[in-house]
Amino acid sequence: MNRHMKACALAAVATLLLFGAEYSPDAPLGLTLGQDAMAIVGAPLTPVSVAGVARRTTRRVVAVEATTAATAGAQQQQAAAQKQQQTAQQQQAVAQQQAATADQQAAVAKQQQAVAHQQAAAAAPGHTMTALPPGCAPTSKGGVEYQKCGNTYYRAGFQANNLVYVAVQP
Repeated sequence: MNRHMKACALAAVATLLLFGAEYSPDAPLGLTLGQDAMAIVGAPLTPVSVAGVARRTTRRVVAVEATTAATAGAQQQQAAAQKQQQTAQQQQAVAQQQAATADQQAAVAKQQQAVAHQQAAAAAPGHTMTALPPGCAPTSKGGVEYQKCGNTYYRAGFQANNLVYVAVQP
């Protein structure tokens, strides 16, 4: 009985193979057991299809990444612009400080030039001053105390209870 069953099963399988088999020139023996599938990836466009869901998800992810990248790029550009603006402000402040320093130095030089001119100019004898110019040194000649400022000698004196310095020739 076992042999009969094997023979019947073999005959049934052979019949199914013959009726279900089709000729295909690309197949190894020239026979195939079914038609080639003609599926198109991404079709159909129904809302619940796996292909449709995957396509929409991919579009959303790409859109979000593009937006994120654009936003990050804009933020980086804005930060770079702010840094450039801060650098320009700092450079402007430094330039203003340097200009102020140069003005101060020019004023000091002008003042020193005026003092030097004043000291260099010989005061006429009898000229009185209430204060001596800077850089005067005490000098004694013939037992009399003088203040020598440049080429001019001054002698201390009083004029109506006020101390004055009178230009003299020692």
